[in-house]
Amino acid sequence: MLSILMTIGLGAALSNQPVDALDLARYSGTWHEIAHLPMFFQRQCRDSITATYTPQPDGTIRVRNACRTKDGTQDESIGVARPVEGRPGALEVRFAPDWLRWLPWVWADYWVVELDPDYQWAVVGGPSRKYMWILSRTPAMDPALFEQIKARAAQRGYPVQALVIAGPLK
Repeated sequence: MLSILMTIGLGAALSNQPVDALDLARYSGTWHEIAHLPMFFQRQCRDSITATYTPQPDGTIRVRNACRTKDGTQDESIGVARPVEGRPGALEVRFAPDWLRWLPWVWADYWVVELDPDYQWAVVGGPSRKYMWILSRTPAMDPALFEQIKARAAQRGYPVQALVIAGPLK
């Protein structure tokens, strides 16, 4: 896929790695989902998708994902994220019950692969490129900015043609 992107003029491939620096205090708070790759656990979400990150005293981050469902009700999932030592933009997240935290397969990679210097938008993915989210501090994103972010995600090897638009483009 990356060679096809270069052939059609979308530029050289970009590395699919976590960002080199991530200030978790600045990253904390509420993010609005603008787009995501289809995921089984988001199948019920229609719109108003948010992720709220809250630092905890033990160094973990409480994760609250919420959305409005197809029937108009609110759905939420509560999880926890933990930093990966030596990789500032890499976290691991789990939504399984706390008593299962010792199992390695309940933890999923959560990589911040691109981040606005002012922490106004972020791209989250992972090594498999099977999932990706474009997040914004505001509920809507400028269409030109969205297209630029999407093009860079394609250069990282993400299948952006499958993106589900979850938030309005203004």
